[in-house]
Amino acid sequence: MSCNDEHPRVLIVDDDEVVAASIASFLGLEGFDCATCLRACDVESMIERDGYGVIVCDIALGNANGMDVLRGVLKNHPAVAMVMITGYGSIESAVEAIREGAVDYLAKPIVDSELRVAIRRAARHHGLCKENQHLRRKVELHRGDTRVIGNNHLMVRAMEVVDAVAQSNATVLLSGESGTGKSMIAREIHARSGRREKPFVEVHCGSIPETLLESELFGHVRGAFTGAHADKLGRFALADTGTIFLDEINTASPSMQLRLLRVLQERVFEAVGSTETCAVDVRIIIASNEPLDAMVQRGAFREDLYYRINVVNIELPALRDRSGDIPALAAHFLERYRQEYSAVAERFDEDAMHALMRYAMPGNVRELSNIIERAAVLCRSEMIGVDDLPVEVVEQSAPGHSGHALNDCGAWAHCSLSDAMAEPERRILLAALKANSWNRQTTADQLSINRTTLYKKMKIHGLDKIAS
Repeated sequence: MSCNDEHPRVLIVDDDEVVAASIASFLGLEGFDCATCLRACDVESMIERDGYGVIVCDIALGNANGMDVLRGVLKNHPAVAMVMITGYGSIESAVEAIREGAVDYLAKPIVDSELRVAIRRAARHHGLCKENQHLRRKVELHRGDTRVIGNNHLMVRAMEVVDAVAQSNATVLLSGESGTGKSMIAREIHARSGRREKPFVEVHCGSIPETLLESELFGHVRGAFTGAHADKLGRFALADTGTIFLDEINTASPSMQLRLLRVLQERVFEAVGSTETCAVDVRIIIASNEPLDAMVQRGAFREDLYYRINVVNIELPALRDRSGDIPALAAHFLERYRQEYSAVAERFDEDAMHALMRYAMPGNVRELSNIIERAAVLCRSEMIGVDDLPVEVVEQSAPGHSGHALNDCGAWAHCSLSDAMAEPERRILLAALKANSWNRQTTADQLSINRTTLYKKMKIHGLDKIAS
């Protein structure tokens, strides 16, 4: 029988073979894949070999002590859920077992209904632990990507707000076009907060069907609807003590908006099909790729919910409004994909970088990442050239195209002066470096700047990544 988080493999540890077999037989009828173990010394090796998620362990194991088994298992396999049993039940032993990390405690003779409840609770605990471990691994994998690349004043300002709000529990609203890095900023807020070691749960509301979103967020109980064969924890429960990030909140239906309003106000909810109210301690970060104030005006978004989530609003700029950051971002993505794919490409030639900077980048940072990933995979030399870029990027950078040309007033109408001057400054630096055979001291002298300033400007414009 295959196992999953709702029915993990169960190991029964008892030196009485009849008792162990009886428990295994009952749990087998409940849908669990079970095995028995008669000796405490075999438990660790069986977990390593067969991946048990729940262990039912007798406290008295002949010459061994079940409490020692409990401590050893939880030390080496923290996601395993332990249920302790004994024929000599006492309040003191029960308290000790729970204090040491057991999920439940049962006294012999074991009542079937009590065992059923204990095992289901243990299975849920195991599933939650596995989910938390998975989420922590994801946080670690992405932690290196949380740093903001570039020096644009709009992003600097946004990160100042991130710094100010991270240690609080205030709800944060992230707004901006798709692909501007809202998920990255949400992770950064979590990483800088006191909840950094707790779960970070991300929910893409727009990608989940409306009929499933309520169950996904709040969980459901067995029998709540067709196909609900077992209890399921929702994302809010999984994020307890940590952070939940609700992306694309603008896609939520009116009924879902009402439920979210209650969670935001009271931090309580009910699972689908349940009357039991659950409380959570969770930091909420919300993102929208459509202006919510405009949605409120046309009646598409609840006004009371908008004011509840609009406590701290961080607006993320489109990449076209900070094109001066493209060289540094491109270099960052190239280094990531070089390692991931063992790619040979190490840098960009002048024409390729120029094409990237002139391209309007409608998909923002996400699109740039995809472009660099494609180039890293396709390029067969150390230098990425225009031939390694998508056709639309190259065509938009062609002479006479209106894309990001400096003489196109419309393209720069909403840019800062520093961003508008980024490309001509880069061209001047590049020309001077070439004229001086990439001798940095000579170039710095010619431009009447010191060598340190030249190094900084080369790094900002990605010139340190271009071969001489």
